[in-house]
Amino acid sequence: MAVFQHILWGYELTYPDNWVHRTLGDVEGFAPVEAALDDNYQGEQNGHLLVRAEWNGLLQDLQPLWNQHIGLTAGMLGAKNVGAAPWAMGGAQGMEAEIALPKSKNQRLWAGLLGRGALVLHFMVLHTLSDRAWFEPLFTNLISSLRFPVSLADGLARDASGLPLPPDYVPTPPAELVSDIADPHNWRAYRGASSIGALEAFYLREGLQNGWEIDSFAPFPSKIDISFARFEMIHNNTALTLGLLPYGEERVDSHSPANLVIRMKDK
Repeated sequence: MAVFQHILWGYELTYPDNWVHRTLGDVEGFAPVEAALDDNYQGEQNGHLLVRAEWNGLLQDLQPLWNQHIGLTAGMLGAKNVGAAPWAMGGAQGMEAEIALPKSKNQRLWAGLLGRGALVLHFMVLHTLSDRAWFEPLFTNLISSLRFPVSLADGLARDASGLPLPPDYVPTPPAELVSDIADPHNWRAYRGASSIGALEAFYLREGLQNGWEIDSFAPFPSKIDISFARFEMIHNNTALTLGLLPYGEERVDSHSPANLVIRMKDK
């Protein structure tokens, strides 16, 4: 069996060795053959699982998130008779539903949503009806393998302060990200393209698990007027402010990519 771990969002799934996993934008896809990840595929072994993570920083109730998730899914596929049942997996709680599709599609659709703190995971399984007998147990085992490891930072690069860095973040001059820096020797910065929601999940988990005390945390988005996420962190004799700066379109949200800035300060 192969193990997929999402280092930022902090979950893992185990899938058969002969299956494929592909990252499709902000979605993780699993299927017996790569072609089956295409919704238009009509060949053999036609089924897939899609998983998408979301940051629920305002800790809103899961019901509106479920309504949005299931509404979009059902609308795209022409589904009807959409209900929901309570669902729990891997220590997370949420809802699931098997959704009736038009008979002409000859497909079965199942969707689920799980919440664990501010982390929300969206699941969707789609496969042909004729393959249900052997697909359903495999997908059930895959989803049932969901785990939330304590830490996934082993092997990651670290800032000079010892703070773990997300994958694919590279140093950049701080002045390129923050203007009017009065003490540039106390600043470091890193460019990357992970969403600010994923980075918040990463540092809330890995900061604590790597010996950092989070003195305060201002999330993004939040109910206060702040355009980025901010951590005040302490480890032994090191104290710093970590800022996650979203960028991209004029209107940014938890899905927007973000850069990192670190300002060292006296403890």
